[in-house]
Amino acid sequence: MLAFCSGACLFGIEAKPIQVEVDLAPGLPGLQLVGLGDTSGREARERVRSALRNSGFRVPQTRVVVSLAPADLRKEGPGFDLPMALALLMATGQQAPDALQGVWATGELGLDGSLRPVRGVLAMAQAAKKAGARALIVPSENGQEAALVQGLEVWPAKGLKHVHNALAGSVAWGVATAPMPPLAKEFAPDLATVRGQLHGRRALEIAACGGHHLLFIGPPGCGKTLLARCLPGLLPPLSPEQALELTQIHSVAGLLTAGGGLLQQPPFRAPHHGCSGVALVGGGAYPRPGELSLAHRGVLFLDELAEFRRDVLDHLRQPLETGMVHLARARFSQFFPCQLLLVAATNPCPCGWWGDQVRTCRCGERLRRQYWSRLSGPLLDRLDLQVLLRPLSPAELSDEGNHPLQQSSMEVARRVLLAKERMIAQNPKGFNNAEAPLENMKGRLRLQGPAKNLWVVTLERLYLSARSAGKVLRVARTIADLENSEKIEAVHLAEALSYRPLDRKQA
Repeated sequence: MLAFCSGACLFGIEAKPIQVEVDLAPGLPGLQLVGLGDTSGREARERVRSALRNSGFRVPQTRVVVSLAPADLRKEGPGFDLPMALALLMATGQQAPDALQGVWATGELGLDGSLRPVRGVLAMAQAAKKAGARALIVPSENGQEAALVQGLEVWPAKGLKHVHNALAGSVAWGVATAPMPPLAKEFAPDLATVRGQLHGRRALEIAACGGHHLLFIGPPGCGKTLLARCLPGLLPPLSPEQALELTQIHSVAGLLTAGGGLLQQPPFRAPHHGCSGVALVGGGAYPRPGELSLAHRGVLFLDELAEFRRDVLDHLRQPLETGMVHLARARFSQFFPCQLLLVAATNPCPCGWWGDQVRTCRCGERLRRQYWSRLSGPLLDRLDLQVLLRPLSPAELSDEGNHPLQQSSMEVARRVLLAKERMIAQNPKGFNNAEAPLENMKGRLRLQGPAKNLWVVTLERLYLSARSAGKVLRVARTIADLENSEKIEAVHLAEALSYRPLDRKQA
């Protein structure tokens, strides 16, 4: 007897259709699994047999062959437990032969027959809809996640027995409703709580508006981390399409809580400086998204930037330029989106006090050079805004926060949103200033009068690569958008140049 049940396996941030085939043949009792399953898939033999027996079903006493087709695609995870069990029930005549027509299934089986949630259900639901499936059977905890896909019936179930009875029509399926209320936004400090550092506050506003990458350089305790953590509060909420894309990435990574809904706020990811290259950009034997992709449409904060390994930081160079991580291996080629804001913070030297007017640096020139050698020139070149922060004065530390320029995150976010709307309306295809192709922005980056003269002097006196020069003009364009100016004035260009101190030091 031959039986089939459709399922899906994760491949990057997408899911591919899988056909679970079960064949009963004469021979010694046993279950053989073929089709490039991983360890958790091969162990499904024991889980499925125990789940069938403990749910009151008859376990076949013949030779059973289970194939996961296509055979040349590597499969990962325990999500094939339920399709295997349903196909076995159909092959042994315990399930109606047409009950699974056009129905997909996924879920991990407990030894008692209960269904446990699996990761990536949102991607599987989208694949099922694309393939024209009639319905998708999922564990109850994954029901609301799968129901985020419109136009596909979702049948949540608590266990194998429940699935069997519901397919027979004797009991009702669970209820899966969507959309769920958005997940609570992670706490972001308010800009009003930041003492002083007006230059850093202004850089945050420019970065949030134009999508410019940002580097804070300053001594310990000057507010670098606090400023970076304020940035998510300045970003506008995600559009429905962006929210669905981000939720799918987090679902594949297994970071969604059971019953969770759409992620509607920009994410904030802050990996430790000891993380590996795979953890940062993604990959592995079965590729998963890394911190870059988990921060898609949000903020990636790299604190203590100079403490990261240089080879790990150099993995950032191409993704920051293209907004995409391309993993090319012998067996597969994968793309992970990573359109994000990179915010980094570092001390000026290992002890942190180089250049301070009060404390004396104890490092020495050789140690400082070794410290900065971890940051390659091409990486620093890709950081549009480079901000030198100074220690707070005693007067600023004792201030009660009544400075007239010390606005709250809500006030700055409102100004950013208005400027962003003007920017997107002017740029082709709605790009941010930081990511729009230069050939499509020539009209918006054209300088005239005093601004052009200042630019000519800048190119003569400063060391600017072609990339750095383009980034200065993009930042100036963002400043002009914030000021609601159609042209880039000399004052806008001068402010943009103030955010390239590392280029000035090399002049």
